[in-house]
This record gives sequence, structure tokens and C-alpha cells, in this order.
Amino acid sequence: MAVAVHKDSSKHMDSSKYVRYTAEQVEALERVYNECPKPSSLRRQQLIRECPILCNIEPKQIKVWFQNRRCREKQRKEASRLQTVNRKLTAMNKLLMEENDRLQKQVAQLVYENGYMRQQLQNVSVATTDTSCESVVTSGPQQQNPTPQRPPRDANNPAGLLSIAEETLAEFLSKATGTAVDWVQMPGMKPGPDSIGIVAISHSCSGVAARACGLVSLEPTKVVEILKDRMSWFRDCRNFDILTVLPLGSGGTIELIYMQTYAPTTLAPARDFWTLRYTCGLEDGSLVVCERSLTSSNGSPHGQPVPNFVRAEMLPSGYLIRPCEGGGSIIHIVDHLNLEAWSVPEVLRPLYESSKVLAQKMTIAALRHIRQIAQEMSGEVVFGWGRQPAVLRTFSQRLSRGFNDAVNGFADDGWSLMSSDGVEDVSVVINTSPNKHVGMSGGILCAKSSMLLQNVPPALLIRFLREHRSEWADSNIDAYCAASLKANPFAIPGSGPSRFTGSQIILPLAHTVENEEFVEVIRLEGHGFPQEEAVVCRDLYLLQLCSGVDENAVGAISQLVFAPIDDSFADDAPLLPSGFRVIPLDSKTNPQDNTAAAIRTLDLTSSLDIGSATNRASGDGGGPNSCNNLRSVLTIAFQFTFEPHMRDNVVAMARQYVRGVVGSVQRVAMAISPSRLGAQMGPRLPPGSPEAVTLTRWITHSYRFHLGVDLLRADCHAGDSVMKLLWHYSDAIMCCSLKALPVFTFANQAGLDMLETTLVALQDISLDKILDEGGRKSLCSDFTKIMQQGYTYLPAGICVSSMGRPVSYDQAIAWKVLTEEEATHCLAFMFINWSFV
Repeated sequence: MAVAVHKDSSKHMDSSKYVRYTAEQVEALERVYNECPKPSSLRRQQLIRECPILCNIEPKQIKVWFQNRRCREKQRKEASRLQTVNRKLTAMNKLLMEENDRLQKQVAQLVYENGYMRQQLQNVSVATTDTSCESVVTSGPQQQNPTPQRPPRDANNPAGLLSIAEETLAEFLSKATGTAVDWVQMPGMKPGPDSIGIVAISHSCSGVAARACGLVSLEPTKVVEILKDRMSWFRDCRNFDILTVLPLGSGGTIELIYMQTYAPTTLAPARDFWTLRYTCGLEDGSLVVCERSLTSSNGSPHGQPVPNFVRAEMLPSGYLIRPCEGGGSIIHIVDHLNLEAWSVPEVLRPLYESSKVLAQKMTIAALRHIRQIAQEMSGEVVFGWGRQPAVLRTFSQRLSRGFNDAVNGFADDGWSLMSSDGVEDVSVVINTSPNKHVGMSGGILCAKSSMLLQNVPPALLIRFLREHRSEWADSNIDAYCAASLKANPFAIPGSGPSRFTGSQIILPLAHTVENEEFVEVIRLEGHGFPQEEAVVCRDLYLLQLCSGVDENAVGAISQLVFAPIDDSFADDAPLLPSGFRVIPLDSKTNPQDNTAAAIRTLDLTSSLDIGSATNRASGDGGGPNSCNNLRSVLTIAFQFTFEPHMRDNVVAMARQYVRGVVGSVQRVAMAISPSRLGAQMGPRLPPGSPEAVTLTRWITHSYRFHLGVDLLRADCHAGDSVMKLLWHYSDAIMCCSLKALPVFTFANQAGLDMLETTLVALQDISLDKILDEGGRKSLCSDFTKIMQQGYTYLPAGICVSSMGRPVSYDQAIAWKVLTEEEATHCLAFMFINWSFV
């Protein structure tokens, strides 16, 4: 093996550019490299002393060997990464070409139908003017050669089931790869190599339908196994029973399935399905899993309705999984349902008639679940606290399922409705035999309520409720819930009891690949349990699931669910979930809504603190850009345990508590409503800070004063335009105070994205929390230079977001922000070319 040696490495070395190592020497060096790829000078000298076969090698030669070895390892990894990217791009290109062919066929079909309709209209026009014409032909070409009717199918025998299965397969494939449905691109879902895939929804068809195509690094058989286990990824699935399995001679199977799904709110009944599922292989090596409802029209033996459920219909749907060259699979998913919207109140019908909601709840959820498992199996997903990925997925599923159980309150789970106290705003259901909650004595009750929200962005509401728990929660109730579950201080590494502060600390636990859902532990500092003396304070801990906080995800359901956890936090620990769910009823109509929502996060706290300002602003809305058509339904459910002799007291407390939460949420909703703030209102910073336009001017002028160049375009003079340019600037810009413990006071949109927070929660993040040790040392050494010179350049490094994710950046610039009087107001930082590691 040859290794290059620097000219000045040793004066008495051979003049040759290469040094030959024996196989034994390479083996010894490789052993050290596997333990420590970058050994120190002392370690290299120790290696020479410990290995006699290396005694004739100079330390600088060994240093060069390790440098070359690291370089080769980096090149190997990069080559492997590029090969993977190339395979992915090749498969995505193939997928896009197929989609383009399908769209061309759809265009050709539409052109033909358009020409045919024009001809018919001309015939009708001629017929109305020609009185001698006794009849007009209005039937189309397809009516001249009608398709013969299929013989009656009987689902009670194998031949009838096979006939239904084959027809389902043909109809599903025509939807997945053909033009049976007029598909349009899902808003906000742009295809590309780094996207989830190609997502489309139906433009005009019976029921609601969604379609997705994507790539995943799993073999087709593994993908089929995952997708068929619907309970593992479909959060709305309550029950999934395979009643009959019929093997076929061709290697396929036919299954008869009964499935129940939860109702998402307290205002609508749940749904159930009787379906036939057909699994088979195609001649090209693809695997297909298709499914459709068995109804009275096709001889279903299961036509009787089930109490508390509305029988919905699944039209031909399923999964087409095709093997991909070089490994992996190309997946086509089609979901087509008739959810019987007539059975819900009219205000909720958009939820059951929205293909966007169906796409988020089923189609995209399935694709994301497969990608998540693929990432976990490849080792790309890192989880903390010694938990396996499957365990963390189980926690999120249990939280979601437990909340759904509380919202629905099914009688077969032991829930019964309690009599009202005269006011119907909050309903209470009680369960005296909670079999699902092991270790809970007495019973469980759930106080729940649903309400309609007008002009409130669901993602923004959930983010605020998550980050500002003190705005709606009662610490005494939190302590009661934890004590009722016999919760002791939860042993989290590096944390312990502290004095009462009334604040919450979010400890990230896990998140999905695309960060559309994350699991975390919330530490509520310094709460005292009721049975303890007032001077004894202990921290409480909640396991929390948060999803749907991306305002750009059209049709996504926003949810915040949490449950007290005990000291063991075992994998099978009992969970009693409570929380909030906000479901959009109407799609966004204004493309500028996303920007407006981002600006609204600047002033939530001040809007809540100053009621008169909110009332004044309420008259400023109503413009064309104020999102007046945005509607959503909010469902709140809180669960409590009780002892039999305390039941009535706990019921009264639960009702009163939920009513208080409802009032707090309504107050928050009024503050963040765009119609209240006005479409043209600029961002306002927290009390005591300058106006946003003023701070923007200070930041840009100070940057030019210290560095001699313009931060923004020089041709922009209007204050509002400068503010917008800074807000949408590509690099992360943020300001921090000059206190002993600097905290952030402002950040542009890129800065908020980098820190994974909002401007409201930004004030709880200190500068030292995001910088690593190297960054803190660099800043400390250059702080005097900043104050004297006015600016400094910081080298590339790693920082940490509020969610605990590492963020790399190529360079950072720090400068003093000066006021008009040239007084130092704060420090500004700009992180250039940042990205999540």
C-alpha cells in the first residue's frame, strides 16, 4: 500500500514520494483507525511504541496515512451516496415520465370528449332550426355499442368472490396508472427527488379520492406487509378484522375484512366498512393489493348495520408496488371512499367531502409510514433515551388511539353518557371498567366539547397551545392528574426537582422523517402534588404528541395530545391521553395566507395581554385578503381518573375545567384570527421592543455601517418592502439581547425555521443553548472585537435547534445593531447556508 509523504516530513527519509507498508502494518493501522479515525499525536506515538512492526515508520508518515485513510473513507461514502441519489433520480425520472404519459392520455381523452360535445351541440342547434327533422341523435358513440351487463355476482361462493376481485383489480389499476379519475396535483405537494412523491386528488368523481406515487428503499414484499397492517399506520382505524382468507391457485389471496374507523369529532358518528381485499402478483413482477366494499349490489353477506356506526363505502382502492432497478420499490397508492356525508351536520360535510383531508389522513400517511420505517431500518434515524424506533412509534399510536377512544366514547368499551348539568356545552362520559388502562383503580371519565372556529389557522392555534401551556392549563389539575396515576418524579437523565417556576420545558424524544409529527416529554417545573406539603415541589412530566403544525400542508389535521407519565416510563406504561384536535373544513383560498400566518406569530402574546387592542383590530379585517372563509372544528377532550366515592366531585371539577379551557382557547383564537389583526398589519414585536419597521431599519443600516455593503437590495426604499425583504431573506438572521444571559428577541422566517420555533417562543431561547462548545468559545474570544470593531466573522460550525436537531452553517456574521442615537440596541447574527445535519 502506498501513502504520499510531505517533503518536509523528515530530512532523513527516502526521497521517494511513496512509502510502502506491509500487510501486517496496514492491518495494525486499520485496527486503530476503526477505534479512532483521528488519533492525536500522543496516540500515534503510543501506537509506534506498542506495535514493533511500526517502529521503522516516522510519526509524520503515520499521520499522513490516517489523513489519506479518512479521505478514502469520505470518498467511499460520497460515492455510495451519489450512487443512491442516482438510483433515486433514475426511478423518479421513470415515475415522472409515466405520469407525463398518463397526463397526455388524459388530455387526449378530454380533447376527444370536448370535440364530441361540440358536435352534439351543433346537432342540437341544427335540429332546433330544421322543423322537418323529426328526431335528433343525442347518444354518444359508447351508447351505440353498449357494454354487455355482467352476470350477477354472488359473494357467498369462491367463484363470485374471484369475479369481484378481478373486477376490483382492473378498476384499481385504471385509477392508479390510467385516466379513470381526473386527478389534479395536491396543493402544496410538489414532486421532486427530496419530496414525499407525486400526490394528486380527484377533480370530479363520486366520493373522495386521492392518489400518491413515491419511492422507498424497501423490497415490494416488505412494503406489502407494512401496508396491509393498516392498524399500524392509519390512526383513524379502530378495528380491523380479517374474517375469511381464501387462497387462490395463482398464489394470490382473497380476504373478507371488517373495519371500523373513529369519528374525528364529537359531532359525527363513526364509520365502518365491509370489504374484499385481493392480493396478487402481475406478470412484470409487481405486487398488487386492491380492496373494495361488499354491498347489497354485489351480494354482500354482511349488510346489517352496526349500532353507532354509519356504513361507508370503499370504491376500488389499493396499492401497486413495483420493483425498482438497484433495489427498492415504486409505490402507487389510491384511496377512493364514499363517506356518506349526508349523515353528519351540514357544517361538517366539507370534512367528509374533501379529498385533501382524505389524502392527508390515509394516502400520504401510508407513504410517510413506509418511508419512516425505511429510514429506521437503514440507521438514518437517531433516537435518544435508549428507546427503539418501534417503541416510540407505539407511544405515538397509543396517544392518538387513546385520544380517539375518549372523543368517541364507544359503548362496547364501557363508556356511558352522564346526565347534563343543564348546560350542553360540555358532555361527560364515564367508564367504570377501563380494561384498557392497566393499573388504574376506580374509573375514568372524559369531559369533551367541540366548537366551530372561524378564521383561525389550525396549525398556528396548535403551535400556540403547545408553546404557551400556562395560557390555558391549570397547574393544580396537572398535578391532580399526575397524582391520580401515582406519578413520581420522572427519572430523565440530567434533570431533577426544582423550585416552582410555573414554566414548561420541552424535551424532544422523537420525530418523523419530515417533521410532520413529533413526540416529546414536557417537564412542568416545580408543581406540588395534593398529598404533599406546600413546601415540597416536584416536577411533573407529560408525554406529548404534536402534529399538523405545518401551515402549508393543505387538509392536514392539527393535533396536540398529552398524557401524564410515571417514574418508570415503561414501554407498556398506562397512558390517559387528553388534548386538542383542529380539523380544517375549508381549503385555503388565498396564496398569501401562509405569509400572513407567519407574520401573525410575531404578536400573539401582546395581543392576548392587551384586550383593547384586539377589539380595535377586529374592525380592521374583512378585506379580500383576510381569509374570511377559513373554518375549522375544534375538539377538546380531557380524561381524569376517580375513586368511586369521589365521582361526583371529579365530574363537577372536570366540567368546570374544560369550560375554562374552552374560554381560554376562544380568547387565543380571537387573538390570532387574521380578520382581527387585519391583512395589512405589519409584524409587531413584544412589548418594550421597537416597531418591526424600526428594528429592520436599524439592522440593515448597522450592517452597512459596519461591513460597508448592503444587506438588502439598495433599490428598496419603502419601509414595508425592506421589512418583507428581511423577513424572507434566505439566510437566517436573528437578534439577541445584551444581557448577562443573551436571549433571542427577533428572527426572520429562515431563522425561525432553523431554530424550529416561532417568534413567540423565541424569547425563551438563549444564545448559549443553540451554540456548541466551539461556537461558544469562538464567540467569547471575538466578543470584545464585536464591541470595539462593530462586527466579526465566525467560522463554520454546528448549532442546535429548539427541537434538539443539529444545524450546520458555512459561516456566521455577528454585528452590533445601533439606534439613531448610535446606542447599541442588540446583537444581530446571520447564519449563512445553514442546513439540518
